[in-house]
Amino acid sequence: MEEQTLEDKLDDTLAPPETPATVESPVLCPSSVNEKILIRRIDIRVIPMLVIIGISSFLDRVNISNALTMSLPKDLGLEGVERNVALTIFFIPYILFEIPSNLVIKKIRPSIWLTTYRGLLVTRFFLGLAEAGVYPGSFYLISTWYKREESQKRFTAYYGSVFIANICGGLLASGIAKMDGIRGLHNWRWIFILEGAFTLLIGILSLFLVAEFPENATWLSDEERKFVIARAKCTGQTDNITSRDIVVFFKDPNNILAGIMYLCLIIPIYSFAYFTPTIVKTLGYSVIQTQLHSVPPIAAAFVLCTILAYLSDKARLRFPFIAFGIILGISGLSIMMTIHHNFSVQYAGLCLAAMGLFSCSPLIICWYVMNFQSHTERAIGTAWLNAFGNCGGFVATFAFLQRDAPYYHIGYTICMVAVCLCGGAASLYALLLRRKNMARRSSTMDDKSTPYYSL
Repeated sequence: MEEQTLEDKLDDTLAPPETPATVESPVLCPSSVNEKILIRRIDIRVIPMLVIIGISSFLDRVNISNALTMSLPKDLGLEGVERNVALTIFFIPYILFEIPSNLVIKKIRPSIWLTTYRGLLVTRFFLGLAEAGVYPGSFYLISTWYKREESQKRFTAYYGSVFIANICGGLLASGIAKMDGIRGLHNWRWIFILEGAFTLLIGILSLFLVAEFPENATWLSDEERKFVIARAKCTGQTDNITSRDIVVFFKDPNNILAGIMYLCLIIPIYSFAYFTPTIVKTLGYSVIQTQLHSVPPIAAAFVLCTILAYLSDKARLRFPFIAFGIILGISGLSIMMTIHHNFSVQYAGLCLAAMGLFSCSPLIICWYVMNFQSHTERAIGTAWLNAFGNCGGFVATFAFLQRDAPYYHIGYTICMVAVCLCGGAASLYALLLRRKNMARRSSTMDDKSTPYYSL
């Protein structure tokens, strides 16, 4: 009798014994196509440009967190919760236009000077409007190119743009902070000017370099195109998504539960994305040191995220690795909530929390999106998950108020409750998927060509 591998033991734990939850019928590769070379070509054509777009998008979204540690609040006369309102205004158009953006993307293909508080609000509003389709559209596009067991690494590679943007944002801000007074401009203005110019350049290049959907990829042969579509098992390539499709989608309670799960994760993620420089500054660092010390927690999270992506694809499981990240996040938050006079320990807690929470996000997105089989479901699903999940941004931007410094008891409590709810929702979601798999196996109408739900 052969000894079970770790992968087999994990599958046996979460899936009924007859068939692992993620086993799919293999698609035969045509003799004229080298699958490994083809996947390498797809990786080169699809992922890098999306990552660059993601970096510029998230950099523009969170660079205000660096500017808030400089003279921006004083120059614009921000008082009380006005800085929090400036963060929140971004999410209104961002959320409202995410689902419409993904409904349109299949049809059209994927290819004022700040002097006042009001000007800041207007700028943030239109930034949210412009970025509404970036993340859901990118995740949707990636999902149409890859199989389940190779998708987590690609989802994480794209999500790496969030980490890179945070890391580069901190490093750039530490350098730009020294530009205070150049040409009569404060340093926070230079952050928006330089990083905005980078985004403008990327926007122009993306018109020509963003990959199409597989069925429209002219750089593939007909045989390669058919093989890619078949192996990715994304069926029903339709340009028209009707209101009936949306109604049917929302009748499934699993979709609502997944939205709640992601929303609860987004609250602490955005809290740390926006307020890590502010939190670090309360530990007694200067402006430049604050920007530099904002980098290691995100860098550590990037490393863990990459490791978990590899292990998750290897085991063909998502939930156990999500649970690990949640436990790590709770541990870090517990340290930050209870220890206030040991800066080194507090900083270690910040690193643990960031590692656990940020690593869960691409796992949850991939877990949810790759369980859909059609373009219609994936288009609606990715937009729904991002739109509803980003409602957590409204909570996150008001979690850490200036009046609660330096301990931020309310902010940490909000994050802790949200993470615990995320863990509960993820557990229930895994249980419901397992029951669906068991029901399918016991049914005489089971379509063996359709993969079981991934756990």
